[in-house]
Amino acid sequence: MKNIIVPFVSACLFLSACSMDEVPQASVDKETVFSNEKGLETYSYSFYDMLPSVTNGYNQDAMCDYGAVTNYDDFIRAGAYSPEVSTGWDWTDLRNINYFIENCTNEAVEESVRNNYIGLARFFRAYFYYEKVVRFGDVPWIDRTLTVDDELLYAPRDSRTVVMDHVLEDLDFACEHITRTSDETGSLVTKWVAYALKSRICLFEGTFRKYHTELGLTDTADKWLQEAANAAETVMNESGYSIYTGAGEDASFRTLFISNSPVTSEVMLASVADEGLGVLGSANWWWTSGTYGSRFSMIRSFINLFLMTDGTPFTDKPNHEQIEFYDECQNRDKRLAQTIRTPGYMRDGKPAAPNFNGYSYTGYQPIKYTLDDSYYDAGALNTNAIPLFRYAEVLLNYAEAKAEMGTLTDADWANTIGVLRARAGITGGLNAKPTKVDKYIQETYFPEISDPTILEVRRERSIELALEGFRFTDLLRWKRGDLMTMRWTGIYVPKLNVQMDLDHDGTTDVIFYKGETPTGLPSSCTPIAVDGGDVTRQGLTGSNSGNLTWYDNDPSRVWYEDGRQYYYPIPKSAINLNGNLKQNPGWE
Repeated sequence: MKNIIVPFVSACLFLSACSMDEVPQASVDKETVFSNEKGLETYSYSFYDMLPSVTNGYNQDAMCDYGAVTNYDDFIRAGAYSPEVSTGWDWTDLRNINYFIENCTNEAVEESVRNNYIGLARFFRAYFYYEKVVRFGDVPWIDRTLTVDDELLYAPRDSRTVVMDHVLEDLDFACEHITRTSDETGSLVTKWVAYALKSRICLFEGTFRKYHTELGLTDTADKWLQEAANAAETVMNESGYSIYTGAGEDASFRTLFISNSPVTSEVMLASVADEGLGVLGSANWWWTSGTYGSRFSMIRSFINLFLMTDGTPFTDKPNHEQIEFYDECQNRDKRLAQTIRTPGYMRDGKPAAPNFNGYSYTGYQPIKYTLDDSYYDAGALNTNAIPLFRYAEVLLNYAEAKAEMGTLTDADWANTIGVLRARAGITGGLNAKPTKVDKYIQETYFPEISDPTILEVRRERSIELALEGFRFTDLLRWKRGDLMTMRWTGIYVPKLNVQMDLDHDGTTDVIFYKGETPTGLPSSCTPIAVDGGDVTRQGLTGSNSGNLTWYDNDPSRVWYEDGRQYYYPIPKSAINLNGNLKQNPGWE
């Protein structure tokens, strides 16, 4: 839904995006909008433009630790990012929200109705500020529209404690006053979505304060974690949402992401395509094309996290890194085959192995958002809805918040992690918290964590929410940004110059070689050079066998030891306009 009303004054001197001399656009008469419920409803649709859409919601994890890509973001490229090129200091949406709140006062509209729409506005203001705090840390708190001579135009940044306390106030107001409790379209914010957002934001803030000890806020972490748990519990007890299992273990999970209409038993809010209006997505194009998108390929260390169906770690197997693709995909968490192409995956009714002919670098090609008809690969043609809030996330928020506080019970585990793993076809460890640390996940991802429950909750979150836009934010709050430099490895190649039938369908798919390109190959078999040089970037961990590697020859991927990348720099243009804005540490 697009903005249909533009606030009358565009005073955004220190806030960027707007110009001091910008001429206001024509707008609907204020009295017409704010004197009736229909006007409030219509205005409120403008807030939804802040959410990810069908045109970009499928690639929110484009920058994360587990994706090998064609070109990685300059933010993690040594010397490539600076205040001069920084973005995100845009405050237009906030002004739109504040203008609505200030003017939603007409007593011709019943107070409860006004409060409902003010609650919706404050939901989006909390969403707005959450994103700003995640990106920049301290930011100015502005809760009114500004005039051209307003002193707040030159105000310094407020502390995150001040800003987040206000965010919590907005969330509480939204949870109390939003009256909508169901939406069959799955595209409108309800009371339960407000509680879900509260659980998301409070979990972020609680864990950020816990693990970023340099802030000196560890004593307040549990307050936020308890707020997260309480909000999630409200959804669990009162909303009526559940984990969708209607398509069986082999399909229920992926059904959530490829259905044209949101699966509203679990999906709480989605961005929905509309063929009639020409609002379509590009998910297939992004995830299948060798020319559009980043050719995002998952890496071996992340794939290793998927459990066996009996609940034991795959990494307990001897020499697990040397297990070939077909075998490593057998008897695994059913979400693996619903997240990437595995043996048995079909396109256009035919077996479709990982595509090394123009797409995959590692052999782990995502399918979570792609439709299985190749018709959709050719452009912005996707009709599937993109989930933005799911009940599964609420369960994970509850489990993690309580695990971090040390209060998660066996019953809590069974009702959250156990339920999600049961849908994925896992049979073991569903009813009681783990008592043994999985050394692989600890040593590879979280060496500072010795609590087996926290480790397993993080495993579950990583798998369940993969590619949904949470991963980079999770690494920030867990203070594990250094994982962004993790080595990008892929499937195991037992021998060079041997045609490989990755999915055992009787047709060879790829041959890896060094030096001279093999000839006389069937059309189905793609030759891939693994010299590991500047030309190919593709290599192996060993000389003549090993796991695929990508970008091993490029040393510029960096996470600075001073921790500056836990925040983005304030754009230099904003500081030039307002000298009271101080730069984030390390970006001066």
